[in-house]
Amino acid sequence: MSTARLTINLHALASNWRALDTKTNVETGAVVKADAYGLGAGPVSDTLAEEGVRKFFVAVAEEGAAVREAVGPGPMIGVFSGHMEGDTELLRGNDLTPLLNSPEQFLRHEQSLPSHSFGIQLDSGMNRLGFEPSDWAELRTRVEDLNPVVVMSHLACSDEPDHPMNRQQLKTFRDMTDGVSAQRSLAATGGLLLGPEFHFDFCRPGVGLYGGLPFADAKPVVTVDLPVIQVRELAEGETVGYGNSWTARRPSRIATVAAGYADGLHRAIGGGIDAFAGGQPCPVVGRISMDLITVDVTDLPEDPERMRILNGHQTVDDLAEAAGTIGYEILTSLGARYSRGYVE
Repeated sequence: MSTARLTINLHALASNWRALDTKTNVETGAVVKADAYGLGAGPVSDTLAEEGVRKFFVAVAEEGAAVREAVGPGPMIGVFSGHMEGDTELLRGNDLTPLLNSPEQFLRHEQSLPSHSFGIQLDSGMNRLGFEPSDWAELRTRVEDLNPVVVMSHLACSDEPDHPMNRQQLKTFRDMTDGVSAQRSLAATGGLLLGPEFHFDFCRPGVGLYGGLPFADAKPVVTVDLPVIQVRELAEGETVGYGNSWTARRPSRIATVAAGYADGLHRAIGGGIDAFAGGQPCPVVGRISMDLITVDVTDLPEDPERMRILNGHQTVDDLAEAAGTIGYEILTSLGARYSRGYVE
């Protein structure tokens, strides 16, 4: 096979959800936006529904329609972007719950889907989405008369447990929601790990389900196997790749493997990571190009046919650190060119 292989372990995904669920005494939902962080909203949502997840969250209504097809009727599917212009039929036809972000969205929903379920997002300090405190104070009674199913906000710094913003947002959210009859939610993965004060009525982990930080105990969900196209001999002093960025300090064997930044393995990763032949790490050398990565396999006893760049030893967060980004970006960038398989 000439294309790289992306394998998603649905058993590990389910195990991560169960592990996070045991850390709370409240309901645990799941964020499956961006095609389940690039891993396939259909299989991921179906697996989580079988585990008992009854609340799913997506970014936009179109994503919600795909999740509804996977999980069938019953579970709530919340749409973070709320009720956007032109969403009415998608929301109605797929029984999606828009998480309204502004007075304008509330008025749109009230006029076009007055008896349809909805939730409310509040801005507790992130200044990204949600009702401002002044708007919420003005409209709260009117909104509550229509019985929102959830009232939510989002933490800006939950991956830094000691950041003062966490406590500040917790207080603001409490002040804005004390006395509401709807279920309340503040915590995604990071907030869930901050402890019971942040849990309210349900938590909604995202990246931790897929093997990413800040859930350090997560099982790896994704492996990536790369076919070796060619292995070539280099003399000491020869260079590899664009810009002559790596020079052989000894006679070397260099494997060229079929993947690159077009497949989500960012050019910025550069050195500092390995590709694995079995359990043997081999350093990636030279610059990552669009379709190709070069690996020093000099110390292997024989030329490999495939190499693995994501596994239990080298995670999405390791690749992210090498690229100067976050694991979320690595996960959601894994491209459509991979052949994909699922372990159930």
